Formats: sequence, C-alpha cells, structure tokens
Amino acid sequence: MSFSLPSQAAERLNILLFTADDLHAESLGTYGGTPKDLTPHLNAFAAESLQFDRAHVNVAICAPCRAVIATGLLSHNSGAMGFMPAREDVPDLINTVQAAGYRAGILGKLSHSSPKKSIQWDEAFDQAELGNGRAPSIYYERSKTFFANCKAAKKPFYFMVNSHDPHRPYCDPKQLTTGAEMPSKIYQAEDVDVPGFLPDLPGIREELAQYMNSTRRLDDTFGRVMQALEESGQADNTLVLFITDNGIAVPFAKCNAWYHSSRSPLLVRWPGTVQPGTHDKKHFVSVVDFFPTFMEATGIKGPEKLDGRSMLSLFKGEAQAGRDDMFTQIDSKAGGAAVPMRCVQNETFGYIYNPFSNGSYWYRNNNEGLSMAAMNQAAKTDPEIAARVDLFRYRVPEELYNLKNDPNCLVNLIDEAAHQNNLKSMRNKLAKHMTSSHDPMLKAFQHRDDRSIVDQVLVDTYGPQKIPKKKKRKSGRNAAKQPGQKQKTK
Repeated sequence: MSFSLPSQAAERLNILLFTADDLHAESLGTYGGTPKDLTPHLNAFAAESLQFDRAHVNVAICAPCRAVIATGLLSHNSGAMGFMPAREDVPDLINTVQAAGYRAGILGKLSHSSPKKSIQWDEAFDQAELGNGRAPSIYYERSKTFFANCKAAKKPFYFMVNSHDPHRPYCDPKQLTTGAEMPSKIYQAEDVDVPGFLPDLPGIREELAQYMNSTRRLDDTFGRVMQALEESGQADNTLVLFITDNGIAVPFAKCNAWYHSSRSPLLVRWPGTVQPGTHDKKHFVSVVDFFPTFMEATGIKGPEKLDGRSMLSLFKGEAQAGRDDMFTQIDSKAGGAAVPMRCVQNETFGYIYNPFSNGSYWYRNNNEGLSMAAMNQAAKTDPEIAARVDLFRYRVPEELYNLKNDPNCLVNLIDEAAHQNNLKSMRNKLAKHMTSSHDPMLKAFQHRDDRSIVDQVLVDTYGPQKIPKKKKRKSGRNAAKQPGQKQKTK
C-alpha cells in the first residue's frame, strides 16, 4: 500500500479520539443536560469546538461500535457483528496510520478497540492499569508519557483515549470500585433529570444519581487528558474529537436501535480549521465516517472501499449533500444471542425493523440494574409501565416514531392511517440502504411477513446456536398490545 504524505513531516496533523463508555448525549450541559455543571470540562471544550447535533454511532454496543471506528466498515462488511473479531483481510485504521509513520497509542477498552489480531498498538494501557479505567490522575500521567514519547520519536500520533466511565458499575461513593478515584463532585437522587424514555421512579433516580457521579468522573478524566495535551505543546496541531460508544446503559437505550440508543455527542476541535463555538444542526454523521475523515485530514491514502464519508468539509463549515438520513443496526449482544435490529432515521421519523421479534422471545441484556427492577415492581400496579416493560422484552417486528414530537419513542405509529405514506417512505429508505450495503438481513426485511423465511435468514446469517429460542409468552398484566401499541411513561 502506498501513501501520500504532507510535504512538511514536522507539521503533520495529530489525532486524539476520546471516547466515553455508555454516555447519554443529553447528560452534557452543552447538549442541554441538567445540571449544566455536570460536565464543566466538556462544556468548556465545546466552546472551542464544532458541535454536531445529529451525530450517532452505527451500532449501540461497545465492541461492534469500536470495530466500525477501526475498520470504517459496517458490521456485516467487516465481520464484527457483535462481540466477534473483524476479518483479518479487512484494512484497519491503526495499521494504516502506523504504515504512514504515525505512532498509535491507546488508553482503555483495548480489546474492544482492536478487532483484529494484527492490530498492535505502539503504546497501550488497559483498564487494570488505569485505576479500573476510572482514575483521572492515571490517565493524565499515561497521556503525558505518550505525548513525550511521540515528541522524542519526532512522529505524529493517533491517540485513542477510552474512559471506562460512565459504564457500570456506576460510582457509589460508599463503595468505590477498586482502583477508582472519587469524582470531583457527588450527586443525589434529587439532582437527577430522568430521561423521558424512563418512568420517574425512586429506584431509577437512585441509579441515575450514581451514573451522574460516573459522568462527572468522565469529565474529570477528559479535563486531565486535555491538560496533558496542552502541556505537551502539541494542542495546536492536534485534531481532537469527543464521542460516546453508545447510549446510557439502562432500558430503552444501549444495545438497541431507538433514538437515544445511538445518539452521540460529537465535539470536534481543530485549531485553525474548525471555527470555535459553532454548531452543525443539519448533517447526520456517524463513527463510520471517522476513518475516511482521518485519511483526508492527514493526507494519508487509505483503503479505497470504506462505508463512511469524510466529514472534512463539514469541519470547515461547508455543506454536504446526502446527509439527510442515519442508518444504525444491532446484530448480536453480549452473551452471543443474535437480536438483529435495523433502523433508519431522518429529521422527522425513525423506523425500526426487528427481525428477531417473533412474539415469544424474551429480550434481555446486561444493562438493566436498579432501573429495570424499579420498572418491574411498578408494572405490577401501573398498566402503562407494564406495557413499556412488555415492549422492551418482546418488541414488535416494526416500529415508527415521530422523532420531532416523540424523541423518546413512546408512541408507535406503525398502524396509524395518517402515517402510512411516511411508513412506506422509511421502509424504502431502509431497503435501499440494505441493498447498497449488502446487508444479510435484506431478504428477511423483504419477506418480513413470512416468519419461516425470516427465521431461516437468521440461521443462515448468525448460525443456529445464536438464534433466539421461542418461549411461551407470559400472560397477564404485562401482555403488550400488538403490533401498534401506544405507551407512555409517567
């Protein structure tokens, strides 16, 4: 592979990609979160950056999301359809920049961010060496060392810094995780602004207060890494991006395809190129766009076939056509079960196809905790919460939401006569994307009313061992209305 490099090697652009783990985009003050002082360092960084309001991850699960970043390919095109490696013949970002003379370093989430065995970082420290990924002071020291080593080697860098906050276990000040540091501020249940996709219950407030503690510690970590970058003297020649790998680890967010599952903050600082304190409220962008963006920004000639598009012109405040839709997906979750979901969103509507939903499979994931326990308890006496729990567990094959009026995805419009033209349009958009991206779920989507064909596509794609088993559906208060239930949280 040949590379085209900038003429003045000493001035080659550095890249620092900072990721949060399981962060709700609207937790950031700059994205409207309250209390606004929850993320002071990120708020200050936003004032120096371009803020994208329509950024998403392509897969709302940590490992496959990070595989998309590393390969620039959608899950089914790299092979990383869940907690599994990408194919070795797939080019990757790390080896590409290293071949072009860059040093590649990583802090945290090492295995999840290295989807191929052939990826060997120049400098790597994982969770156990970073105070369980929750020690801002250690991130600071490791970052200082990495920047100094790059300067000594006279090489530009690609540095991926991955906080393990605010991933579970959330920060309980009474019982800190071994190695973790205390956040700079502690929050209580009364400080919580419960997201609209969850009911406002005491157990949920208790858990979200601990999540806020973890989010504050994430912000502390980000601040210390930015401090190290400034002290290194390399900040002015470094493109810095901040994202999350998926939404918050509670029901109706992470590991799913709803709006708040995949929505990500995206803050981009690039002195001399990005206008500080600006907003992009128009263009849909996603992490699959990072690889081609980094190639164009650095002048490195990367792989010819990537699934994303460079965002460089957006960084310069220009417009790009063809960024009116966002496509996201889920294939298999932690534990290996295949629970495929496909989603298309635009500025008004979100449409989801759930080929795994067969009327009996009981969906679960490892992100439920106190919040789901509180919902299960409340469901015994509250029919609306019972219906929400039922939807989470069993799903329906198709969902349609008006995201302008209902970003929390509470009212499924799939059977509404007034929205049948919108439904047809969104189905067509998804089919076109699935066709162009060679999605193996296309045949299932085309035959979504024939369960036998859908089941066979699942077996052919994921293997019989990963197919959700049919179970006798629970009856009683938690039985959902099929398929177009209207459900609201209190």
